[in-house]
Amino acid sequence: MASEIEIRPERPADIDAIGELVASAFLGMPYADGDEADLVEALRAQGALSVSLVAQSEGAVVGHIAFSPARASDGMPGWYALGPVAVLPARQRAGIGSKLVRAGLEAISGLGAVGCILTGNPDYYTRFGFVPAPQSAPPGEPSEFFMVKLLRGELPVGSIHFHDAFGGIA
Repeated sequence: MASEIEIRPERPADIDAIGELVASAFLGMPYADGDEADLVEALRAQGALSVSLVAQSEGAVVGHIAFSPARASDGMPGWYALGPVAVLPARQRAGIGSKLVRAGLEAISGLGAVGCILTGNPDYYTRFGFVPAPQSAPPGEPSEFFMVKLLRGELPVGSIHFHDAFGGIA
């Protein structure tokens, strides 16, 4: 199934489909806050969607991934945050999310990224080179699920913070 998937940057015509897709992908998930679609919109409205990719199949958007700027407390530049990543429930477990993660990491690398952070399931994200980094978790994040992937360089001293939009969702 995943072989028929095209990964491309989001287009203005995709925005409504992305919102619906993200909402449906996280609906009823025990780890979801229910504000993931609002987060994508807030990042977009604040000009903080550094990379926004969609997975398209037969003309329909079936997956989405967002990367936004992150801030290291020591001022080290070049950090990005992954999230959310969403795939239509009927298309999950077919490799679409993996294709989005890989394409997104390649895209931020092309932007000169030093590294990427996320809060997520270590069993899933370690396959992409993310490692648990509780020592880098910002206040309020569950440190046991905070992960980092270095693309070059080294970890900053202190915590790495998500874009302000992550905290501003009601």
